[in-house]
Amino acid sequence: MRLELLWREEDGVRLPALVWRAGPGLRMISSAMLGGGIGPIEWVMNAQVVAGYSRMDPVDHLGELADAAGLHGPGVGMLTAASVDRRTAAADEGVHAVATVGLRVPTWAAAPAGAVDRELAPIRVPGTINIVVSLPVRLTDAALVNAVMTATEAKTQALLTAGYACTGTASDALCVAARADGTAEEFAGPRSEWGARIARAVHDAVLSGARAWSARGTGDAGDPGRPPPNRR
Repeated sequence: MRLELLWREEDGVRLPALVWRAGPGLRMISSAMLGGGIGPIEWVMNAQVVAGYSRMDPVDHLGELADAAGLHGPGVGMLTAASVDRRTAAADEGVHAVATVGLRVPTWAAAPAGAVDRELAPIRVPGTINIVVSLPVRLTDAALVNAVMTATEAKTQALLTAGYACTGTASDALCVAARADGTAEEFAGPRSEWGARIARAVHDAVLSGARAWSARGTGDAGDPGRPPPNRR
């Protein structure tokens, strides 16, 4: 996975975007705002925005950024307040994972009904964990869904290992890209051949990112937070 870092000036702030110009021949599953779902993919953009991001048209914004970067055809666009130039990566027997980790507002998935996080309310992307995974094999639709489950479980395992009492953040996004041709693999659970590789790659990338974020203490210019109150 060859990544490119592009910089832009936006509202008086210099911000980066991480771009993967994958080209044709891939099929993905993604939860991203731009290009999410299951379908062909030729590029992925993970764009950093300011921590107080408040635009009400994030899909249009991502489209503008993609156009400015010369990205054409079907692609995936994600936003984060975490510093994308500090991404972490890992590989395992052909599977590659890249993560940008921001943990200013760590969150349990199953929160009490009606619970409102006073820090999250005014901010749309307050330190997000975005993950991109690539595989050199084709996956069935069911296996793509299974790959999302496996990657998410591995992410949470990594966060707990790093000492964060959370399952992630409320704005995490994920993209898993696989080949569009060849014999389709039917399984991507954590004990399957390719699922195990996904799990290890994602776990290592997120664990490195979480530890690096923790070591910075109060975050950075892109994610100016503090150590989470529920950290163990």
